[in-house]
Amino acid sequence: EVQLVESGGGLVQPGGSLRLSCAASGFTFSSSVMSWARQAPGQGLEWVSGIYSDGNTYYADSMKGRFTISRDNAKPTVYLQMNGLKPEDTAVYYCAGRQHRLVSIYGYDYDYWGQGTQVTVSS
Repeated sequence: EVQLVESGGGLVQPGGSLRLSCAASGFTFSSSVMSWARQAPGQGLEWVSGIYSDGNTYYADSMKGRFTISRDNAKPTVYLQMNGLKPEDTAVYYCAGRQHRLVSIYGYDYDYWGQGTQVTVSS
C-alpha cells in the first residue's frame, strides 16, 4: 500500500519558518519525482516545488529564495523548508509522488498524494 504522510505544519507568525516532512512507503521512492503543492482556502491547487531523483530542484516563482525542497532516499522522506512565511502562504500543503522522470506542475500528473498538513501564517 502506497502511503505519503505529511507532518510539520502548524501556526507561525509572519516571517517565521516551518519544516514540512513527507514520509513515503509502498513505492520506489528513490526513482520517483516528488513535489509539494498547496491549496489555500477557496482556491485551487497550486504547485510549489519539485525534486528529481538525483536531487535537482524546481520552484514556483513566488517561492524561490524562501522555500527549499530536499529529499533523503534512505529514509525515504521529502522535506520542504519554508522561511520568511507570509499570510498568503496559509494553505494545506500536500506532498505528491510521480513514477516518472520529469517534474510536473500539474496535479493530475501525480500518482500518489498525502493527506495534507495545515500551515497557518498569522500574528
